[in-house]
Amino acid sequence: MLPRRVYVILGLCLLVSGAVHADDWRSLPLESTVDRVQPMTGLVVWNDNEHADTDAIQLEFSYMLFNQVVDEQGAYDWSPVDELLDSIAARGHQAVLRFRFIYPGYKETAVPDSIKQLPDYHEITAKSEGQDTAFCDWSHPALREFTLEFYSEFAERYDTDPRLAFVQVGFGLWAEYHIYDGPMELGKTFPSKDFQARFFRHLDKVFKDTAWSISIDAAEAQRTPFADGPDLLNLNFGLFDDSFLHAKHNEYNESCWDFFGRNRYKTSPAGGEFSYYNAHDQRNALASDGPNGESFEHAAKRFHISYMFANNQFDYQKPDRIRQAGMATGYRFRVTKFLTDGEQSRITVTNTGVAPIYFNAYPALAGARSATSLRGLAPGEERDFVVPGDGAEGRVTIESDRLVPGQVIQFDAHLPRE
Repeated sequence: MLPRRVYVILGLCLLVSGAVHADDWRSLPLESTVDRVQPMTGLVVWNDNEHADTDAIQLEFSYMLFNQVVDEQGAYDWSPVDELLDSIAARGHQAVLRFRFIYPGYKETAVPDSIKQLPDYHEITAKSEGQDTAFCDWSHPALREFTLEFYSEFAERYDTDPRLAFVQVGFGLWAEYHIYDGPMELGKTFPSKDFQARFFRHLDKVFKDTAWSISIDAAEAQRTPFADGPDLLNLNFGLFDDSFLHAKHNEYNESCWDFFGRNRYKTSPAGGEFSYYNAHDQRNALASDGPNGESFEHAAKRFHISYMFANNQFDYQKPDRIRQAGMATGYRFRVTKFLTDGEQSRITVTNTGVAPIYFNAYPALAGARSATSLRGLAPGEERDFVVPGDGAEGRVTIESDRLVPGQVIQFDAHLPRE
């Protein structure tokens, strides 16, 4: 402990240097309202949906094929991805992408021809969902190495691209991490546990900024490595649930969420898709008590949902209801204090939403940003931000390099003039 005289000297030095005291701060008025779905949150439609061009949504989804990008010579051409991202960004939205190898009823996989042409690479065709379906040959090292290489190349090109919100990854049917109907064989039609573990660690390394997610079905111990290697649960990935709100969601689905840890949302996004188990689930997904007794808003809060695929909901709901439901997801910021000392301003922000924002975003005055980001501010938490400027004009904004033209991160504030 320093002697008392040292503390006195330090205090005098601070006074002489013009250090700011609590009494030097005065409150400033600020009025603002969140009145739309926030970027990187909300209900999601496919990019070819006729209702995609609406401000009721902020995100659009698309599958992509590996052989759309990589040709029979093994050369990469990213123009199909760029064209898709450009078309989505032109509507003031961002993309959620998922690359897949197989799909029920497709008699060709999306494995590039440069691998298919190898003499010892052998795919099979078998029934899945009652349809002839082609399945990959995961026993071949070329497919495994290509998969790692592909995501390295993808991340290098798109990891900080504002047109891209989230990436979903997986194997099996729909890349949703299962082959529940068809020839499920680890190391043959489905990657081995060892390769899966390698794959997850690889993604955690190559994606520095963009959040990647896997299906909750990856909780299945018989086909995935998480139970055998619990350290994998420490990797920074999110989850998506492709049968959200179905009748038995509180059984299998919720147990999968529990397996991966219910606090995962604090660092990685939680998403999903409204259940397609039956027409009832789709028709009532946004009913006041949901399709099976729990409203979407209640479930979104309970699972800290940032986005939810809802491609058919415009068939059942008006845009205002789509917008309302979307606003119940993700982050929502409120400025609770706005103070100035005449040279700099202090902005206090709390998150009144159900999830954090997963990209850097900064409170700003007239474009001058705070050095501290809102990223990771959890629901109910509060954070102080110091911004250059006296705040006299009250031009507070939230700035982010992950927005496309037309997007704005809003905030609530109702601070009267004192």
